[in-house]
Amino acid sequence: MRVLIACALLLAWPLLGSCVPARTSEQTRLVFVERLNRPDVGFNWRNITCPVCKVLFTILDIALLSDVNEERVAKAVGEVCIRLHLADEQVCRQITELFRDDFILALQESLLWPSEACAILVGPSCGKLDIYAPWNISLPKVPKPPVTPPSPPKPGSPQSRVLFLTDVHWDKEYEVGSSADCKDPLCCRNDSGSPSWRRREAGYWGTYSKCDLPLWTVENLLENAAKAGPWDWVYWTGDIPAHNVWSQTRKQQLSELTIITRLIHKHLGPNVTVYPAVGNHESTPVNSFPPPFIHGNRSSSWLYNTMAEEWAPWLPEQALKTLRYGGFFTVEVQPGLRVVSLNMNFCARENFWLMVNSTDPANQLQWLVHILQDSEDKGEKVHIIGHIPPGLCLGSWSWNYYHIVNRYESTISGQFFGHTHMDEFQMFYDEATMSRPLGVAFIAPSVTTYVNLNPGYRVYYVDGSYKGSSRLVLDHETYILNLTEANHSPGEKGGPEKNPTWTLLYRATEAYGLTTLFPSDCDGLMQTFLKDDKIFQKFWYLRHKGHVSEPCHETCKTTTLCFLRSGRYDELEQCDLVHGFGGRLSPGCQKNPLLTFIQKVGLKNGSLSYWLGFKVCLMMQSADTES
Repeated sequence: MRVLIACALLLAWPLLGSCVPARTSEQTRLVFVERLNRPDVGFNWRNITCPVCKVLFTILDIALLSDVNEERVAKAVGEVCIRLHLADEQVCRQITELFRDDFILALQESLLWPSEACAILVGPSCGKLDIYAPWNISLPKVPKPPVTPPSPPKPGSPQSRVLFLTDVHWDKEYEVGSSADCKDPLCCRNDSGSPSWRRREAGYWGTYSKCDLPLWTVENLLENAAKAGPWDWVYWTGDIPAHNVWSQTRKQQLSELTIITRLIHKHLGPNVTVYPAVGNHESTPVNSFPPPFIHGNRSSSWLYNTMAEEWAPWLPEQALKTLRYGGFFTVEVQPGLRVVSLNMNFCARENFWLMVNSTDPANQLQWLVHILQDSEDKGEKVHIIGHIPPGLCLGSWSWNYYHIVNRYESTISGQFFGHTHMDEFQMFYDEATMSRPLGVAFIAPSVTTYVNLNPGYRVYYVDGSYKGSSRLVLDHETYILNLTEANHSPGEKGGPEKNPTWTLLYRATEAYGLTTLFPSDCDGLMQTFLKDDKIFQKFWYLRHKGHVSEPCHETCKTTTLCFLRSGRYDELEQCDLVHGFGGRLSPGCQKNPLLTFIQKVGLKNGSLSYWLGFKVCLMMQSADTES
């Protein structure tokens, strides 16, 4: 928004918020605000009166009308980043320079006022905070068909075997032997320095740290995936570049997109169709995805056009047309099955362009409704793929998506996402009672190690191509590269394995004793987690791709179960009660300063920010307890 401090916060967001699972970015914001109000910062927004605040930010609004003042504002933002130690000085200056033009243009195009800025900094008495106002998509007046609960397919029925790749995060600057514990947001690079005797060093195949992957590990995965085929088709949900978001260029982003796309085509072969989705790291600045009404050099056409060129062997012309327009498309996979690839950056709170207009950007959800209604009329089933899970989206977008899933529950037979780097899922329930499970958003683990993970990929088993097929997910498998073994081969004098083995970590139905992975099965699994802590701890281990240092108890468990339940933003307290905890595991958060601040600035208990703030509080409590 049009305030200097908010500029600094949002410019620093990519260094922290976009490099980790999305729901932890709220912690960055809350810590930032707390630091602003500490005595050692030398300034406290709460000491400013409402009139002074409005005058100050009116002046800033006017200042941004001048190109000369834009330079001064950008310089001041860099200084704020440095003085608050949000990142190293060089990183602060680079990220400010990278973001300044796009971000300031978005601010100048936005409809926000100084009173809204002061509502955040001074309190709701100084103004109304309504950055992302509620809105509704229009549903056809066609009545919802009667719902028939799905039944498991007959033994021997055809199944489709689908390879799923997400969050590759290839780092072309990865250097074996470099420091894995550097001060920058991303390590194991040629500028990370050499490790001291106390510090770890980057391994050959990858590293358990805040590091991404070398290209040879990505290629080794694709070689092994090709051998594990054949595949009926592939879903690939984005995030190709590394997490060095402060030093990326459009040329580099496009080069990495091209290289990974062609490697996938090379190893999986011309006979396997890949259906991609756009990740939040594909753009630079990271998370910057202007709606289609932004034209010229600041639009996303530089990215979408190259995607269309590289993905043309997999997609028909009509799909390429909507891809060029807004980064989304639909394709018939097989007779009776359609895939819809959504650009989830139009729901992401980190996408600062949504300050201009967050009401169904690019009309994507309204387009989705049209596709689903057409599929319902034809008797098609639909799979939805995307990068960011809908439960982590902006409130109104998430609510509308949830509403669409409810209306078309008999048509939508699968939802597949990535982004969190973890192996998890989120549930959807009927809106009337919020108790009948009707959908699951499967969230697959990342290819990258970022942070402290084994590399991995997912295989889905889907009800196959035959008359009456549900096209639902029947099972899934997760494969990993165990870095402890791959980097230290007993047969190679302690050196790395030359041909490491990607091993099956688990198969879902076998690990949890399920028949299928229908919505009712996943809902029952959550109830099992609640009653049987041994099973939950197994899930916690598998969630981290077989590399986790501590168990998850009490408040951590509450937080995790609530995340699994929440396919849309919702009150954590209500989720707590639904799971039978009665609020007993989280009383310390009721009066926590973080939540007190969120309430003070006018965000109600049911808002996404409140929910995420509550999660931060729970995680902090859990960390204190377990340490």
